[in-house]
Amino acid sequence: MHTYRFLISGKVQGVFYRKTIQQMAAFGQIQGYVKNLSDGSVEAVAFLYDDQLDDFINILQNGSPLSQVTDIKYEVLEEDDLLYDGFEIK
Repeated sequence: MHTYRFLISGKVQGVFYRKTIQQMAAFGQIQGYVKNLSDGSVEAVAFLYDDQLDDFINILQNGSPLSQVTDIKYEVLEEDDLLYDGFEIK
């Protein structure tokens, strides 16, 4: 299990993107969070098993019906001492 940080660009604010991601992640019992960034992008942090990574990227890519994702970058976080209770919107 690894902690991943994702940066999602495109039309991802003001289109129910975070709510959709939160619902899909909670359905998959993924822990972490999603939040808007001041530059118009969205950040997501998630605890994922290796076999969940591709599915979570698909969730981020599909987003909400009104969103248009143009880019997803991610990295593995070496240390994340935060504890998450489910998947929340920040």
